[in-house]
Amino acid sequence: MTKMIRRRTAIAAALAAPMLARYGWAQSAYPGGKTVRIVVPFAAGGTTDILGRVVAQLLTEQMGGTFVVDNKTGAGGNVGAELVAKSPPDGMTLLLGTVGTAVTNQYLYKTMPYDSVKSFAPVALVGEVANVLAVHPSFPAKSLKEFIDYCKAQGPNKVSYGSPAVGGTGHLAMEYLSSLAGIKLEHVVYRGSSLVMKDLLAGHILTTMDNLPPYLQHIQSGGLRALGVSSAKRWFAAPDVPTIAEQGYAGFDAAPWWYVAAPAGTPPEIVSRLSAEIVKGTKSEAVIKKIRDAGASELTGDAEALTKQMVAENAKWKKVIEAAKLEPQ
Repeated sequence: MTKMIRRRTAIAAALAAPMLARYGWAQSAYPGGKTVRIVVPFAAGGTTDILGRVVAQLLTEQMGGTFVVDNKTGAGGNVGAELVAKSPPDGMTLLLGTVGTAVTNQYLYKTMPYDSVKSFAPVALVGEVANVLAVHPSFPAKSLKEFIDYCKAQGPNKVSYGSPAVGGTGHLAMEYLSSLAGIKLEHVVYRGSSLVMKDLLAGHILTTMDNLPPYLQHIQSGGLRALGVSSAKRWFAAPDVPTIAEQGYAGFDAAPWWYVAAPAGTPPEIVSRLSAEIVKGTKSEAVIKKIRDAGASELTGDAEALTKQMVAENAKWKKVIEAAKLEPQ
């Protein structure tokens, strides 16, 4: 009888081993000498790509495996996010996502190839970037209050601003501010921040709400005037520019952010380990420097913190998009 029990136990273990290995339950073995793909849903060279490579490097160094970036662009990040959502939940494919793929895209696209919540297992927060409300020096406002007062005096849609995309973070941040301040501006859409900045510097448009980093040198030189940053606290690279929150709009936070997620169903052991390593990495001085050199700032948080971030941001941006009456495209 003892021999029979041992034989049955051995058979059961033999049958279970491939399944356990397939889904990565042996946490200590992950990634088991295999190459893990981090899908970046935007083109190479941009901030999202750079942060993806920072995460890939820190995980390679800390976990002993090989993590590589794979750029899959299209549909505001939806193409890359869909690829991850439909990948096997074995920890071999991860997403370096944005606030768009996590929250806002579901309200801006008529059809979504994945569920922003149900299709993924949250892993960790990585970083954020401030938007800036910047104006041409000729604009008759030197503070946010003066800007709001001027827009109210001019009337709805009499003041225009540029941003690089409908539904982009700059557009939504301005809609958020407008809803709180009781103003209505005309949105002029450009094909990229470089074109916005070119027209702004030339005075063809007089204001913008857009990601801060490309504008920073012109703000510092006096070529543009910054009236406020959209982050919850003052930006490390522009400490003299007040936040919108501290200028009468307490709680205002419209800083785009990045995160890592895995396909839904990925073993908790793998998610937990990835989360711990990313949190550890984004607290190190070397990684913080790389993130800041890319124009972003570290935003450290584990899977639980990321989940809470998504819930809060979903409630905020759903309300903003509905108030702006933006139709899904």
